Parts: sequence; structure tokens; C-alpha cells
Amino acid sequence: MNVKLIPTLMVKYLIRTVFFMSCLLFPVNQKKVTFASYRSGKLEGNLLYIHEEFRRRDEGHQYHFLFKKYQGSLMGKLNYVMHMLQASHAVATSRYFIIDDFYFPVYAIKPRKGTDIVQLWHAAGAFKKFGYSTIGKSFGPSREYLKHIKVHSNYTRVYVSSGNIIPHYAEAFDMPEENIYPLGLPRTDFFFKEEAKESIRREFNIKFPEFKNKKLVLYAPTFRGSSHSQGKFTSPIDIPLLKKMAGEEFALLIHLHPYMRSGLKIDNEDREFACHIEGQFTIEELLTVTDVLITDYSSIIFDYSLLGRPIVFFAADLEDYIKERDFYFDYKSFIPGPLMTETHSLARWLVKGNYDMKKVSDFRNFFFDYQDGRASERIVTHLLNKEPKQH
Repeated sequence: MNVKLIPTLMVKYLIRTVFFMSCLLFPVNQKKVTFASYRSGKLEGNLLYIHEEFRRRDEGHQYHFLFKKYQGSLMGKLNYVMHMLQASHAVATSRYFIIDDFYFPVYAIKPRKGTDIVQLWHAAGAFKKFGYSTIGKSFGPSREYLKHIKVHSNYTRVYVSSGNIIPHYAEAFDMPEENIYPLGLPRTDFFFKEEAKESIRREFNIKFPEFKNKKLVLYAPTFRGSSHSQGKFTSPIDIPLLKKMAGEEFALLIHLHPYMRSGLKIDNEDREFACHIEGQFTIEELLTVTDVLITDYSSIIFDYSLLGRPIVFFAADLEDYIKERDFYFDYKSFIPGPLMTETHSLARWLVKGNYDMKKVSDFRNFFFDYQDGRASERIVTHLLNKEPKQH
């Protein structure tokens, strides 16, 4: 056995011990709903919208929250272990344990009868391969690791945006297709709330008055690290050149994945054109004020397609990325916009404004069975009206 796995296995058995003792001493609380994530230190995204829907129904549920961003320091790792032990008790005693990403404590135990473990995967659609689909890739888990830690195991219900992607999620999670339900992505409900979107636009204009009369281009590259961290990000887009060619009409917003360390520097002379948005707005809020999206391999293309606006892809390292991670579809025929590899062509495309919106529309219709802003309602109704799955 690889000695690097020993600490992971020690934590696994600690989690199992706490879980087993909790099962002996405590029953499943039929009203307990736990929301857990390592993506953020607060309730947001899919979990936020499901929590709000539970509260709207006011059926006497008790809510518990386990949010802890992973920190790579020694103290951070120790705190992380303590957090996982708390989570193992919560899994043992909750009627619903709801997550939105990889969550180790769920994979270390065998859930007890009467508990639903619900996966609201943070990404819409099916784009980059993940989970079991990446075995053999540098990004994916090793076969030896999977012998000891059955990642993505134990989900009783998974909710996705379309029936067209159920086979891909079944492969990624190594689970039966019949436990995957195409009822929508909760956080996309926001895109159908007109008053909320108008409020965000007003707030954005107050915070960034220099961009009020510009078309807003959002650059949101994908996460490129391993586990929960990535080295400093350097923009492959030549910001001064983009400003020179398109700055009269456009302004550039840059938003990085929550696991990415920025290290991004924008020169003083470019700051009236480009801005790195850090924490002021959620990615969903930024998408609503954006006129054009630039990305490479990010799954936010699915969310943004609901707004019916143009998307362009800037990916100079496509072949390397395919070797490292790969996709569920052929990248070049799949993307709902042109592929660029250098800034000059990107700027010319922006200024020309000849955008193919039919591609975006067809893309949206393939990846969303519902486009009505009621995903949270459907999912909570489905959860409350069905008996827990048998493990």
C-alpha cells in the first residue's frame, strides 16, 4: 500500500468510529436537515436555495450547517479533521444530509437506514470529466485510492439539470441512473427573478460607476489545481492589448474560482478598463450584469446560457487540458461560441459583434429540461414526498 494513504486511512477510521458511536447513542432525527460544504465558509449556491425553500414551507425542520474551507497549513489540516468528525455525527443523525461537492466523511462510512445523502453538484450540465470518469488521468483518483475510499459513494439522490446528462453523472459517481433526477439546478432560480437582477445591476453601478456606460465582459477561467488549491493565476489574455482594441466600448471584469489564489495584478493604467472582482458579488450576480462571457473550460457556461447572451472561449492549452482532464463531449463541436487562442482575435470578435445566439439557445435547451426558476421547489417537493432510499 502507498504510504501516502496512511494518514487518509487513519482519518477514515476515526470518522467511522465517531459515526458508529453516534448510531449507537442517537436515533435519526426526522426533522434534521444538514447542509455541508468545503467550497465556502458560508451558506450559498445550491445549498442556499434549497435551505430557503425548506424554510418557506415552514414544516418544523431543524437546520444544521457544516461549512469549512480547506486550509493547507498544519493547523488548517487539524481543524479540517475535527470538522470531518463533526460531520460524521451529523451524517448519523440527520434525515437529510445535503452537499454540493466532494465530501470525504460521506465516503468513509456506510449511511444508516433512514438517512438521505443528497448531492446537489455545484456545476450544471456535463462538461469536464470528474469522479470515476477521470480514473487514469492526472487529475483523477488512483485505482489504489479507490480501493480504500469509495469517492462519491453513498449518495441516495443526485439532482441534475437535464435527463441528457444522467449517464455522465452515473459514470462519474459510479451509481445507478435511477437515483439521478433531472429536476434542475437550484441556484439558477436566481436568473428568473427580475427584481433581484435589477437590484444587482443598480448595486453594481453604484460600486463601479466607471463601468456604467460600458458593455461588460466577464472573464471567468476554470479551476486548474488539484484538491482545493491552485498556484497563483496569471491571465493568458493580454489585458493592455484588449484595452487598446476594445476598451472604448467594453470593460473587463475578472472572476476567479473560489479555490484559486489570485496573484493577479492589473497595472494602474489599465484599471479604468479591467477589474478583478473579489467577494463583492457572487458569480451568479456577476453573470446577470455581464454582456459577454469569456471562459475556457468553466461550467458556468451552462448557467450563463439561461440568460441568452454570447459566450466566447479562450483556451490556448486545449490539448494539454484534454490529456489532464478531458470532456464528456467533443470540445470544439460542443461549445456554444467561437474558440480563441490569442487576444487580437478575441478583441476583433468582441468589437465586430456578430454573435451566433442560436448556438447558445440550442445549448441551453439540451442541458436544461426546465427553464422556469422553480428547481428548488421541485427538488424539495421530491425529497419530502419520497421515502428514504435503502442502503
